Amino acid sequence: MLSQVESKSNDDHVLYSQNGADDAGVYYVQDDLAMVQSVDYFTPIVDDPYQFGQIAVANAVSDIYAMGADVKTALNIVGFSVQQYGPDILTEILQGAEDKMAETGGSIIGGHSIDDAEPKFGLAVTGFAHPDNIWLNSGAQPGDQLILTKPIGTGIATTAIKKGLADDALQAETIKWMSQLNKLAADTLKSYHPSAVTDVTGFGLIGHAYEMAANSQVQLSLEMASIPVISGVQSLLKQGAVPGGSKANWSWLSNDVTIASHLEENRLLLADAVTSGGLLIALNQDEAADYVDALNRYDDHMATIIGDVKGHRTPHIYIN
Repeated sequence: MLSQVESKSNDDHVLYSQNGADDAGVYYVQDDLAMVQSVDYFTPIVDDPYQFGQIAVANAVSDIYAMGADVKTALNIVGFSVQQYGPDILTEILQGAEDKMAETGGSIIGGHSIDDAEPKFGLAVTGFAHPDNIWLNSGAQPGDQLILTKPIGTGIATTAIKKGLADDALQAETIKWMSQLNKLAADTLKSYHPSAVTDVTGFGLIGHAYEMAANSQVQLSLEMASIPVISGVQSLLKQGAVPGGSKANWSWLSNDVTIASHLEENRLLLADAVTSGGLLIALNQDEAADYVDALNRYDDHMATIIGDVKGHRTPHIYIN
């Protein structure tokens, strides 16, 4: 996610950069080719180093898919102390990353490491797209349906895993969703005409929904009963397994979200700081149900219509 700061680029080939709130930067190369770039890295959120490598790749390439691009290359970003942890753990992280990157059709072509007592791993990713076919998180239109392609709750689930509150089934489901690429969701969407697209990550569902609303100057209505949630997460929420980022998200968004009184207990779930979440898509009513059916024909996919766009007015999120 790019921060909004004043752009200092004088290069007209820079189509989208840090002066916007889109998921990646875009650079015009020629009439039929644009380069799309993003970077993401974090500390381990699971104990298994191979799985950590896989999740890190799925998370880092998600911004590329959210812009409608194909993943081409990536550079590893490593913070790790071989002296403290030994080389085998790092080897497993990197192998997990290589194997997951192979699923994208792209390649890891290098990287950089520093000695760091607190392990960190991620990637700088480059993708290609046609300049006329870039998806933005602005442009949502009144009447569009809102589609989410993965369940929410990974922040709560990984916090519960660290606290020893999650059973094996929940751990397996959480890791499955975090490791899943958004490649099929994006590839399938290319046959349709989305108005706006983003991916759901650290700002939570309502955070990224609000960015879409603000950039499109619309209001969004979400139906709580329709929002997919990782099984068992809501009970963990009641046990206090809430990451600090989720609480910060709600504090930031509370004035821009109206939630029905009987749904108040879900506010931190809706603001949950997600790792490697799904795509949030605004798609016209004529195509939304067909897209959902098309994506869900693939195994282990859970695309769901979760609400709609209400109109061009002061940005706001309503939860019913």
